[in-house]
Amino acid sequence: MDDPPRLPLEQQLCFTLYRAGMAINRTYKPLLDELGITYPQYLVLSVLEEADGSTIGGIAARLALEPSTVTPTVKRMEAVGLVQRRRDRVDERQVQVWLTAQGRGVLARCGCLGAALLQRSGLSPEAYAALNAEMQALDAALSAGLRAGR
Repeated sequence: MDDPPRLPLEQQLCFTLYRAGMAINRTYKPLLDELGITYPQYLVLSVLEEADGSTIGGIAARLALEPSTVTPTVKRMEAVGLVQRRRDRVDERQVQVWLTAQGRGVLARCGCLGAALLQRSGLSPEAYAALNAEMQALDAALSAGLRAGR
């Protein structure tokens, strides 16, 4: 059986998503710089906003990363006062991460990120939400396929 012809780069979904991801990061960068945080730090803050006191493993799982990737980010965040790490009282092997008042203050100012992306996209809020839902469905389908070994 012959392989299908290779699509031009601009017609490959993986390249389109890669380029869109880069454009999102370029949109966020000046705003994150003003807040004094990086994009990975923003993601950790967002996880903690949803579930303060999460473990390193829990944060990593939520972000689809390895704990060894999250730990240095959290340590840097603790060094600048955004979070505090504490050993779990029940299981001292677990490290929980808590937002500090400073971290909550930065989070309160992060609302500008979504608004900037929506405005720059030129999409209506409804179209933006629909696109996000489609991307979430794609992620879920691909992740399920990976788990099933397909």
